[in-house]
Order: sequence, then C-alpha cells, then structure tokens
Amino acid sequence: VQLVESGGGLVQAGGSLRLSCAVSGRTFSNYVMGWFRQAPGKEREFVAAISSNGDTTLYAGSVKGRFNISRDNAENTVYLQMNSLKPEDTAVYYCASRRPPANYKISADLRGYDYWGQGTQVTVSS
Repeated sequence: VQLVESGGGLVQAGGSLRLSCAVSGRTFSNYVMGWFRQAPGKEREFVAAISSNGDTTLYAGSVKGRFNISRDNAENTVYLQMNSLKPEDTAVYYCASRRPPANYKISADLRGYDYWGQGTQVTVSS
C-alpha cells in the first residue's frame, strides 16, 4: 500500500492550499481516509477524516469552517482544501488509511490508521 501526498508549500496568512493524496495497493473506496499534521516539537494531531463513500466528514475544532476534506474514489485520491490559513497551521501534513477491520468507521484517533504517506510541508507566513 502506498500513499503519496502533494500540494504543500509556502503561503501567506489568509491564503489557500489544496493537498492531494494518491493511494494505491488497496481498494480505496473501502476505507475511511484521514489527514493529520505534525508541527515542530509537537505530537501528530488529527485534522480531518472522511467516510469511505464521502458522505460523512469529521474535523478538528481548530480547522472547522476553514478546511474541507473530499475524495474521488474513481481517482483513488483524497484532498484537503485549506482556506484562511494561519501561521499556526504550519506543519507537515500526512494522509492515512483506516486500519481494518474498522475501515468503514470514521475516527480521529491516529492509532486507528495503518498506512501513512511520507508527508508534505505546509508553511504559513505571517
């Protein structure tokens, strides 16, 4: 199973970025997908998750209303649209695939995800 993120970069506060995560090696449409982030010196934290069919989403309070998670099951890709970015959003962002047998259950717990991408850096300047 391989997860490959892209779309990170440097942006000014108030700007937007769209992250993508392409998944191969498992039946993408059978799995909840999540986005997590890790800032320097901090633990990895939950950002957003989306159900296998895209009908249900879950967000961390710090990003709700600013970020939007979506997926394209035909393209085996999950996205994270990030708007109104703040300097505190600076982190390495990771996508992850839900661990079976709970692969249809949406979760914010990173222990519930078994495959991870390599991460993409997002830097928001003030």
